[in-house]
Amino acid sequence: MCGHGHSKGIMTAKSSRYSVFLLLLAIAFLSACSKGKKIYLSDCDASVTFKKVSYKHLLDSLNFYDKKYIEVEGKYEEGKEESALFNDSLYVHKPNGALWINFSQDCPLYLAGTHTGFFEVDGGGYTNISNKKIRIRGKLDLNNRGAHKLYKGCIDHVSFIEL
Repeated sequence: MCGHGHSKGIMTAKSSRYSVFLLLLAIAFLSACSKGKKIYLSDCDASVTFKKVSYKHLLDSLNFYDKKYIEVEGKYEEGKEESALFNDSLYVHKPNGALWINFSQDCPLYLAGTHTGFFEVDGGGYTNISNKKIRIRGKLDLNNRGAHKLYKGCIDHVSFIEL
Protein backbone atom coordinates (compact mmCIF):
# COMPACT_ATOMS: atom_id res chain seq x y z
CA MET A 1 0.00 0.00 0.00
CA CYS A 2 2.85 2.34 0.80
CA GLY A 3 4.43 1.70 -2.62
CA HIS A 4 1.12 2.46 -4.34
CA GLY A 5 0.91 5.89 -2.73
CA HIS A 6 4.51 6.60 -3.67
CA SER A 7 3.94 5.88 -7.37
CA LYS A 8 0.89 8.11 -7.30
CA GLY A 9 3.16 10.92 -6.05
CA ILE A 10 5.60 10.24 -8.89
CA MET A 11 2.79 10.38 -11.46
CA THR A 12 1.62 13.69 -10.03
CA ALA A 13 5.14 15.10 -10.26
CA LYS A 14 5.47 13.82 -13.85
CA SER A 15 2.14 15.26 -14.90
CA SER A 16 3.03 18.51 -13.16
CA ARG A 17 6.31 18.69 -15.12
CA TYR A 18 4.40 17.85 -18.29
CA SER A 19 1.93 20.68 -17.61
CA VAL A 20 4.77 23.12 -17.06
CA PHE A 21 6.40 21.92 -20.29
CA LEU A 22 3.16 22.47 -22.22
CA LEU A 23 2.77 25.92 -20.71
CA LEU A 24 6.34 26.89 -21.68
CA LEU A 25 5.80 25.50 -25.17
CA ALA A 26 2.62 27.56 -25.55
CA ILE A 27 4.39 30.71 -24.37
CA ALA A 28 7.27 30.11 -26.79
CA PHE A 29 4.82 29.55 -29.64
CA LEU A 30 2.91 32.75 -28.88
CA SER A 31 6.15 34.73 -28.58
CA ALA A 32 7.34 33.46 -31.93
CA CYS A 33 4.08 34.51 -33.55
CA SER A 34 4.28 38.06 -32.24
CA LYS A 35 8.02 38.63 -32.84
CA GLY A 36 7.51 39.34 -36.54
CA LYS A 37 5.10 42.21 -35.83
CA LYS A 38 6.29 45.78 -36.08
CA ILE A 39 4.42 48.61 -34.41
CA TYR A 40 4.78 52.22 -35.52
CA LEU A 41 3.47 54.94 -33.20
CA SER A 42 2.93 58.68 -33.26
CA ASP A 43 2.37 61.16 -30.45
CA CYS A 44 -0.64 62.53 -32.36
CA ASP A 45 -3.93 61.88 -30.61
CA ALA A 46 -2.13 60.01 -27.81
CA SER A 47 -4.88 60.87 -25.32
CA VAL A 48 -7.69 59.71 -27.62
CA THR A 49 -9.59 56.45 -27.17
CA PHE A 50 -9.97 54.60 -30.46
CA LYS A 51 -13.04 52.48 -31.23
CA LYS A 52 -12.02 49.07 -32.59
CA VAL A 53 -14.34 48.03 -35.43
CA SER A 54 -14.32 45.36 -38.09
CA TYR A 55 -13.80 46.50 -41.65
CA LYS A 56 -17.22 45.27 -42.73
CA HIS A 57 -18.97 47.02 -39.83
CA LEU A 58 -17.07 50.23 -40.53
CA LEU A 59 -18.14 50.29 -44.18
CA ASP A 60 -21.73 49.44 -43.21
CA SER A 61 -21.76 52.35 -40.69
CA LEU A 62 -19.55 55.00 -42.28
CA ASN A 63 -21.79 57.94 -41.40
CA PHE A 64 -21.85 56.91 -37.73
CA TYR A 65 -18.04 56.81 -37.54
CA ASP A 66 -17.40 60.01 -39.54
CA LYS A 67 -15.02 62.32 -37.62
CA LYS A 68 -14.47 59.60 -34.98
CA TYR A 69 -11.24 57.85 -34.01
CA ILE A 70 -11.20 54.22 -35.11
CA GLU A 71 -8.98 51.15 -35.16
CA VAL A 72 -9.46 48.74 -38.04
CA GLU A 73 -7.62 45.91 -39.81
CA GLY A 74 -7.36 45.38 -43.53
CA LYS A 75 -5.06 44.81 -46.46
CA TYR A 76 -3.00 47.85 -47.39
CA GLU A 77 -2.20 48.65 -51.01
CA GLU A 78 0.05 51.40 -52.28
CA GLY A 79 0.93 52.46 -55.78
CA LYS A 80 0.58 55.33 -58.19
CA GLU A 81 -2.16 57.53 -56.71
CA GLU A 82 -3.04 54.79 -54.27
CA SER A 83 -2.71 54.54 -50.51
CA ALA A 84 -5.67 52.47 -49.46
CA LEU A 85 -7.02 49.94 -47.00
CA PHE A 86 -9.17 47.11 -48.34
CA ASN A 87 -11.21 44.43 -46.61
CA ASP A 88 -8.69 41.60 -46.31
CA SER A 89 -11.31 38.84 -46.00
CA LEU A 90 -13.14 39.83 -49.20
CA TYR A 91 -10.23 41.33 -51.07
CA VAL A 92 -11.43 42.90 -54.29
CA HIS A 93 -9.16 45.61 -55.64
CA LYS A 94 -11.80 48.30 -56.20
CA PRO A 95 -11.44 51.76 -54.66
CA ASN A 96 -15.19 52.11 -54.07
CA GLY A 97 -14.89 49.46 -51.34
CA ALA A 98 -11.70 50.87 -49.83
CA LEU A 99 -10.58 53.67 -47.52
CA TRP A 100 -7.90 56.16 -48.50
CA ILE A 101 -5.02 56.31 -46.00
CA ASN A 102 -3.64 59.80 -45.53
CA PHE A 103 -0.19 59.63 -43.97
CA SER A 104 0.88 63.06 -42.78
CA GLN A 105 4.19 64.54 -41.69
CA ASP A 106 2.16 66.28 -38.98
CA CYS A 107 1.84 62.85 -37.31
CA PRO A 108 5.22 61.16 -37.82
CA LEU A 109 5.25 57.44 -37.09
CA TYR A 110 8.23 55.76 -35.39
CA LEU A 111 9.02 52.11 -34.87
CA ALA A 112 8.24 51.41 -31.20
CA GLY A 113 11.34 51.69 -29.02
CA THR A 114 13.45 53.30 -31.75
CA HIS A 115 13.91 56.57 -33.59
CA THR A 116 13.35 54.88 -36.96
CA GLY A 117 10.61 56.71 -38.83
CA PHE A 118 8.02 54.93 -40.91
CA PHE A 119 9.22 56.62 -44.09
CA GLU A 120 12.94 56.35 -43.31
CA VAL A 121 15.22 53.84 -44.95
CA ASP A 122 15.29 50.66 -42.84
CA GLY A 123 17.63 47.82 -43.74
CA GLY A 124 18.45 49.22 -47.17
CA GLY A 125 14.92 50.16 -48.23
CA TYR A 126 11.74 51.93 -47.21
CA THR A 127 9.16 50.18 -45.06
CA ASN A 128 7.10 48.24 -47.56
CA ILE A 129 3.59 47.53 -46.38
CA SER A 130 1.89 47.05 -49.74
CA ASN A 131 -0.07 43.80 -49.98
CA LYS A 132 0.14 43.30 -46.23
CA LYS A 133 -2.47 43.00 -43.54
CA ILE A 134 -2.19 45.91 -41.13
CA ARG A 135 -3.97 47.26 -38.08
CA ILE A 136 -4.31 51.02 -38.17
CA ARG A 137 -5.64 53.82 -35.95
CA GLY A 138 -6.77 57.19 -37.15
CA LYS A 139 -9.67 59.57 -37.63
CA LEU A 140 -12.29 58.77 -40.27
CA ASP A 141 -13.10 61.63 -42.65
CA LEU A 142 -15.83 61.08 -45.23
CA ASN A 143 -15.18 64.46 -46.88
CA ASN A 144 -11.76 63.27 -48.09
CA ARG A 145 -12.27 60.48 -50.62
CA GLY A 146 -8.66 60.22 -51.82
CA ALA A 147 -7.25 60.30 -55.32
CA HIS A 148 -9.92 61.17 -57.88
CA LYS A 149 -12.53 60.89 -55.10
CA LEU A 150 -12.86 57.16 -55.73
CA TYR A 151 -12.69 55.90 -52.15
CA LYS A 152 -15.37 55.55 -49.45
CA GLY A 153 -13.55 57.95 -47.13
CA CYS A 154 -10.20 58.58 -45.55
CA ILE A 155 -8.35 57.52 -42.43
CA ASP A 156 -6.51 60.65 -41.38
CA HIS A 157 -4.35 61.46 -38.32
CA VAL A 158 -2.74 58.01 -38.57
CA SER A 159 -1.11 57.44 -35.19
CA PHE A 160 -0.61 53.65 -35.05
CA ILE A 161 0.24 50.90 -37.51
CA GLU A 162 0.87 47.26 -36.70
CA LEU A 163 2.39 45.17 -39.46
